[in-house]
Amino acid sequence: MLIKKYTSNWVQDFTDLKREIENELKGLEHNIEHVGSTSVPKLDSKPIIDIDIIYDDESEFERIKSGLIKLGYYHNGNQGIEKREVFKREKKSLNGILDSISHHLYVCQSNSKPLERHILMRNYLRKNDSARIKYQEMKYLLAEKANQDKKLYAKLKELNINNFIDEIIEIEKRIHNN
Repeated sequence: MLIKKYTSNWVQDFTDLKREIENELKGLEHNIEHVGSTSVPKLDSKPIIDIDIIYDDESEFERIKSGLIKLGYYHNGNQGIEKREVFKREKKSLNGILDSISHHLYVCQSNSKPLERHILMRNYLRKNDSARIKYQEMKYLLAEKANQDKKLYAKLKELNINNFIDEIIEIEKRIHNN
C-alpha cells in the first residue's frame, strides 16, 4: 500500500534525521521543520519524512548546501518550484540514519512562499480534524485510482488536491491576519 496508517515513529524518524543534519550544520543560522503529512498526528501518509531547512540571509544558502554535500546529499535544483531547493541522497551509504529513513529534504528561505505553504498546511491540518480526515480520504482515493503507482499518484495528487490545499492555506492566512 502506498498510504500507510499514521505512526508516531515518524516523529522519532524526523528527530533522528534532524539530529544528523544539525550535527553537520552547527554554527550556521538555520531552523529545521518537520512538514508534510507525516508531521500531522493521525494523518495516514506515504511513509516519507518531509523536512524543510530554513534560513534567513541568502548568504547562508551556500554554507548550508556545502554542509549537506558533506553529508552525502546533492543539490537537485528547485524542480520547478521557485525558492525551494531540493537535496537528494547519493546512492552510496555514508550515514546509517540518513540512508535508512526515507525522506525529502528542502532548503527554503524564511520568507519563501513554498515554506509558508508547508507550514500553514501542516498547522491547519494539526488543528482541524475534519480537514485532516477529508485530506486523508482524498489521498486514499487517489492511491486507489493510481493503482498504488507512486508516480501516477503524485500526478493525480497535484491535479486533484492542490485546490484543497490552496483553500486550507487561504483559511489559515485569514486566521493569522485577524
